[in-house]
Amino acid sequence: MKSKARHIGIVACSAEGASLCYRTICTEGAALLGPHAHPEISMHTPSLADYMECIYRDDWLGVGEIMLASAAKLAQAGADFLICPDNTIHQALPFVQERSPLPWLHIAQVVAQEAKGRGFRRIGITGTKWLVESDVYPEQLAAAGLEFVRPTPEEREAINRFIMDELVAGVRTPEAVAYFQEVMTRMEQQGCDAVVLGCTEIPLIMNDDNSPLPTLDSTRLLARAALQRAVEASLRA
Repeated sequence: MKSKARHIGIVACSAEGASLCYRTICTEGAALLGPHAHPEISMHTPSLADYMECIYRDDWLGVGEIMLASAAKLAQAGADFLICPDNTIHQALPFVQERSPLPWLHIAQVVAQEAKGRGFRRIGITGTKWLVESDVYPEQLAAAGLEFVRPTPEEREAINRFIMDELVAGVRTPEAVAYFQEVMTRMEQQGCDAVVLGCTEIPLIMNDDNSPLPTLDSTRLLARAALQRAVEASLRA
């Protein structure tokens, strides 16, 4: 008999990104575990407003406390490890990991490993203004021997508006697609050979079919890494 897959805990922040991550684990689990099968999953989602209150005042310790509260509830629910399908709040993960009741997969580390494995060398970073101004991706990309390009300050503000005013609310517009394409074209001109979709909602509108650069879909890559970790014991059995 195969060993039971590990129980995945999802520390959710915004609904659209968390939903896409959850759906990816559920739908792609069958390829590893059999028809209709996927690992057990628990998700805890505090109000996004609670996170944003901390983020707006640059209180990353406060963000970390909210993440830890989710982690504790997911540990009580029986989760074996944790993922967070939100790139921005990974800025607080260093404040969380030592106190966490469970281990975490790091979304940017997963993306950097994928980029290196696919032979990319210079990566464009897209996401909220808080994410692209942080060290979340630069640290992980540099550790993998990869270069990176950030959006300009003006682009960061515009991208942030599209994310926070539209994508987080599930709104998808041609204007947003066109603007992301414009930014990615500029990154290509700066020597980028791939782009990170570094907000978990960006894959709702951008993909390899409409991007001028190959995309690194942080949401689905994290989901697949979690799925792989969850089923490792089953695959070895």
